[in-house]
Amino acid sequence: MTLLNRSKYFFVFILIALSLVSCDRLRVYDKFKDIPEGNWDRNEKVKFDVQIDDTTSYNKVFINVRNSGDFKFSNLFIFLNTIYPNGKISRDTIDCILADDRGKWLGKGLGDLKDCRFFLKKGVRFHQKGIYTFEFEQAMRTERLEGIKSVGIRIEKME
Repeated sequence: MTLLNRSKYFFVFILIALSLVSCDRLRVYDKFKDIPEGNWDRNEKVKFDVQIDDTTSYNKVFINVRNSGDFKFSNLFIFLNTIYPNGKISRDTIDCILADDRGKWLGKGLGDLKDCRFFLKKGVRFHQKGIYTFEFEQAMRTERLEGIKSVGIRIEKME
């Protein structure tokens, strides 16, 4: 292989690597946590601790839900507790629609697992630096909710 060919391949590799890194340049935080055995107990909270240092940018917040075909409902109610760095707590109730009126899953994915992203808020500005804790609780009328495999939160900067 000549030096010219090697430099072409190297250049292409660098372009691909940069495009992969820059695809998600707006991401502030994006994590999923698995629900043990896909059975979400009513008393089990799923927590995310997010370090926020930027108090000037505006953000969008999303909730992510991964469900299997074993989920027996078309929607999922979630309580979201947000604990601010100063200890203040706010609580939201979110209705996540996972299937249409005919029972067809709305999420993306192959086979039995579907991923759904739900827009929660836009224009969110974090006024305090520090750790924000986001706690998710299932708010359905059942003690153990079968078929929810994982939940997550995504925060991204607004353009």
